[in-house]
Amino acid sequence: MTVEPARQRAVQGMPSYDDEMPAEITVLDLFAGAGGLTAGLHAGSTRFRTVGAVEWDQTAAASYEATYGTGLVYAGDIKTWLDQERVPSVDVVIGGPPCQGFSSLGKQDVEDERNNLWREYARTIREAKPKYFVVENVAEFSKSPQYRQFEAATSRRGMLSDYDFKSAVLNSADFGAPQARRRTVVIGFRRDLGFPGLPAATHSSDPAGTDLAPYVTVRDVLRRVPRSPDRDPVFTRRRTAFRGKEYAGTFYVRDLHWSRNYTKLSMDRFAVIPAGGNRRDLEPYPELMAPCWTKHKSGSGDVMGRLHWDRPSVTIRTEFFKPEKGRYLHPDEDRAITHYEAALLQGFGKNHRFVGSRTDIARQIGNAVPVPLGAAIGRLLASAI
Repeated sequence: MTVEPARQRAVQGMPSYDDEMPAEITVLDLFAGAGGLTAGLHAGSTRFRTVGAVEWDQTAAASYEATYGTGLVYAGDIKTWLDQERVPSVDVVIGGPPCQGFSSLGKQDVEDERNNLWREYARTIREAKPKYFVVENVAEFSKSPQYRQFEAATSRRGMLSDYDFKSAVLNSADFGAPQARRRTVVIGFRRDLGFPGLPAATHSSDPAGTDLAPYVTVRDVLRRVPRSPDRDPVFTRRRTAFRGKEYAGTFYVRDLHWSRNYTKLSMDRFAVIPAGGNRRDLEPYPELMAPCWTKHKSGSGDVMGRLHWDRPSVTIRTEFFKPEKGRYLHPDEDRAITHYEAALLQGFGKNHRFVGSRTDIARQIGNAVPVPLGAAIGRLLASAI
């Protein structure tokens, strides 16, 4: 009698192949920052195992290492890494090449040399030979020259001819993040494997009549946070060494509830701005208006704005601790949101760690991919592999 292998193993008291744990999925993280996208993948499936990361910013690299373990991150330029290190073969390559040159914020410069780092990303794909790759970038990326060059690279005669990709502009709030953040997400795939699809939305601003959950709001994640920042002493006590230098840290997410010293003018402004309000509420008080606001009343209304309790937050950017940069005032406290609150709005878990100055850590938080969006990508890829 012929017994099927799985059945034979069961007869012998051994687990069948069907009972075995699915194989791990190896990941290489480029332009890794503090590891927000990696955190998302790991939240999406326990099968993901990061085998390497590359990050130029030393404090972000230190945060990555503090969170995920020593020996994983190359703290340096990706070009040098490619020239001097062995690129591992992995199942998935992820990353978000710098986007400053074509962001909608500030002065756009399509010739910004950072925009050309997509070439190093493509070179890594060619050497790592992944099954899939993920690129996350600003919404404007899909209209950039670099995007078109990436399309050319994945053509039949391009350097990535074995691959193709599809992309979409996704809102992180649609995937359970307490934050409205529109980003271009590229899902690349080896042609023989086919396109795995795009992450399916799990949340909606109007879920009635659907299977979707309502948006996660600011109140959902900040309601239990102490109203007054209570971790200032921690910042001065913690020090860590990384690559021969000493930095502040390491800090768990809860440690980031730090205060700021505001001027009397700032406090007077905060006191006038009501729930949901912004700088336009200062117009009846000329003494509280900045000269630029008096001369230009048609600009962004989100400046000096309060977050809404019952909506997702606005996009958490790198200077969220400055109310003059956007709608970053606490919903009803007279202060900007703290680093702790910003990290929660990005979806970072309690065990994530951060290293660096307050400005360094704010940059790491603001540049990260919201963890719930990363988790949706992780679930998609885990189901495909």
